Amino acid sequence: MNFNLTEDEEMLKALVERFVRDHYDHESRRSFQARAPGFSVANWRTLGDIGLLAGPLPQDCGGLDIGATGIATMFEALGYGLVVEPVAEAIVLAARLFLTGANEPLRDAWAASLLSGDKRIALAHAEREFRDDACWVRATARYDGDAVILDGEKAFCVTGSRADAYIVSARSSGTPDDQHGVEFFLVPADTVGLTVTEWPMIDGIYAAALRFTDMAVPVSARLNGDFTALAEVEILASLARSAEALGIMRRLFADTIDYLGTRTQFDVPIGSFQAIQHRMVAQYAAIEQSRALINLALVSAQPAAFARAVHGARAYIGEASVALGHEMIQFHGGMGVTDELAIGTGHMRMLMLSRWPDAPLAALDRFVDLDSAIACDLAP
Repeated sequence: MNFNLTEDEEMLKALVERFVRDHYDHESRRSFQARAPGFSVANWRTLGDIGLLAGPLPQDCGGLDIGATGIATMFEALGYGLVVEPVAEAIVLAARLFLTGANEPLRDAWAASLLSGDKRIALAHAEREFRDDACWVRATARYDGDAVILDGEKAFCVTGSRADAYIVSARSSGTPDDQHGVEFFLVPADTVGLTVTEWPMIDGIYAAALRFTDMAVPVSARLNGDFTALAEVEILASLARSAEALGIMRRLFADTIDYLGTRTQFDVPIGSFQAIQHRMVAQYAAIEQSRALINLALVSAQPAAFARAVHGARAYIGEASVALGHEMIQFHGGMGVTDELAIGTGHMRMLMLSRWPDAPLAALDRFVDLDSAIACDLAP
């Protein structure tokens, strides 16, 4: 089986690499993360100008719909460049959920500005009692004529800092853990009754907590779809996060190879020590295993098999990437944990990717559930 990139995929990879060369170095990355929102707004618009924001989005909304392989290629390159702009959360997850669920007038009002990078939306779904239960929603939605009154809190809106609007989940019926009765609404950031609190996360991106009381939005702000729609875009977002983590793993490994060739002990490079070579080989094997699991997802034709493979890849990469980061830090010594080197920055991003929106064990649980479901479908 041929896993070589096609000409279009090579061009996509080259486009990301050129963006990194033109707009990134270690000091600029540190300056981006020194203040909210934790990335460069100018770079975000540049990503829109060169078409990378449009890549993962549907064609009927003006996107390029590069597909799963294109998403994996793009995000591995973004990860290798340690790009801090939140493309996975803001585009693959939030913008795709919005564009596939919004009514035509609402979609037309926002689509062009989302693709260009002039505006950005964030998903506000996770609550304090969220844990690993994606269905948990206590926030309420009450219909009142042509308006919907929203009440509640959203504790963890990743990339919610300075967003222009939020996709807020709220419950119109049922108990907080009920899979039914939850709807999604687009809420502009300047809506009366909305309070936003921001704080930096471990990877430098600023998250937001939302609180809303008697907040009125028009009925037309409701998106079509329920948890099924969210689950579909979440699978692509998980693929993007896994591919980004793979790119970061490769970057940290390459930087450490260079370092092991220059740092000396006993008048020889420490990379010549067999014990260190064996540990690096083990991490190289983890990188290749991670790539193989992503490739398995990309060649899975059926939606259930694709979702199962993505969950399996994320479960493995979530653990393997953090373990690799720990090893690379130890080889560098104390400076490996600082933001002076890409090692520390990359490790913190991999830690965030491995734990959001839930832990690797939760992804493994979904993998097992789908494995059982597929086995039942294939049973005679």
